[in-house]
Amino acid sequence: MNETIQENKMGVMPVGRLLVSMSVPIMISMLVQALYNVVDSIFVAQISEDALNAVSLAFPMQNLMIAVATGTGVGMNALLSKSLGEKDMENVRLAANNGLFLAFASYVVFAVIGLLTSHMFFLAQTNIPAIVEQGTQYLLICTLCSFGLFGQICFERLLQSTGRTIYTMITQGLGAIINIIFDPLLIFGVGPFPKMGVAGAAVATVLGQIIAFLVSILINDRFNPEVRLTIRGFRPCGATIRRIYAVGVPSIIMAAISSVMTFGMNKILIAYSSTATAVFGAYFKLQSFVFMPVFGINNGMVPIIAYNFGARKPARMKKTLALSVLFATAIMVIGLAILQIFPVQLLRMFNASDNMLAIGVNALRIISVHFLIAGASVILSSFFQALSHGMLSLWVSVARQLVVLLPSAWVLSRIGGLDLVWWAFPIAELVSLALCLIFLRHSYRVEIAPMEHAQAAASAAEALS
Repeated sequence: MNETIQENKMGVMPVGRLLVSMSVPIMISMLVQALYNVVDSIFVAQISEDALNAVSLAFPMQNLMIAVATGTGVGMNALLSKSLGEKDMENVRLAANNGLFLAFASYVVFAVIGLLTSHMFFLAQTNIPAIVEQGTQYLLICTLCSFGLFGQICFERLLQSTGRTIYTMITQGLGAIINIIFDPLLIFGVGPFPKMGVAGAAVATVLGQIIAFLVSILINDRFNPEVRLTIRGFRPCGATIRRIYAVGVPSIIMAAISSVMTFGMNKILIAYSSTATAVFGAYFKLQSFVFMPVFGINNGMVPIIAYNFGARKPARMKKTLALSVLFATAIMVIGLAILQIFPVQLLRMFNASDNMLAIGVNALRIISVHFLIAGASVILSSFFQALSHGMLSLWVSVARQLVVLLPSAWVLSRIGGLDLVWWAFPIAELVSLALCLIFLRHSYRVEIAPMEHAQAAASAAEALS
């Protein structure tokens, strides 16, 4: 069913202003989110290094949940925005409803996984009792209460799909503030609140996610008229689910690969010491301050590209991509400078011991070298997703993290010691960028060039008539 609707701003607003207006709210909200992830670790580090390691070793499973939630959201986002560009409101409705169904189904799966495997997950990484006990508690809470995470991301993607990114800043900011407030109260037992240690950090995290989820439902209902959810009488649509997952599954696998990479790196590093894994965990929290704004640009770019792809406006697609790469690279250069100049100060936020500083300063300076080119790789991977070529993004991710990064880290650990291991990150990023440029050429030839040729032919025909 096709309806005549007013042209969405993604098809008419000047590209530079549009990208900024959509990306900045997401960047701010993601920076706030990065802040509360770091605050989590800073507070937990005050308990002990074992507590920090427990949270760090839980990260692969948490990242996998986020991967499934965001990957499903990316697929829904791309389909919904493309359908808006095509003025196909029936497919807009189907994308939204089935995206919500998939989010709920994903929660059920992870709740069961968390209940059955949390303890084994930690035993597979370490035999230190304090880390296993605290980590199991933390992960159980995060998985059993993850309906907040899945629901929040789903409803935020609905807002992003229609260009209403300012509201995602509100929901994510609210969730982050609640987390930051309740972290010290529940970890250390302030006033009437119980002293829960690492478990308190988990409770604060899921509490923020649940409240953000509830608020995002209200905002979508009131301020997102282009997306109407029809829960009553809903039936899953296999064709729509396949279209969502055509983009979403590669994205999920990409992020899942990141979890595998993190798990593998923890195994390589813990052979040196638990301090080395604590450094790696601290790095991941710190780098989120650099990558989260880039992901904000990503999330603002994808619906613009997808919408104009559906509306067959190649010039707007090309300009959006070029500006996104430029902005992302500028952010990464700033991040590189900060990690090169202030590694000691950054690590001291995590109550770093002298040993942790000795390992961590070199680690941060070496790993951050790859920031120079990582911004372009991240943007180009999302560009492929917006064109519904999620498999291209997947190949880039597989090459970066499994084919190059982990094997390089293992080889370097054997021949040069711990300091050499960190160089695996710049090596992997070079391979990633090379693949992205090859796939970009392919995407231009297959998707964009035919549109340009069709427009040129139409213009020529119009001139002759």
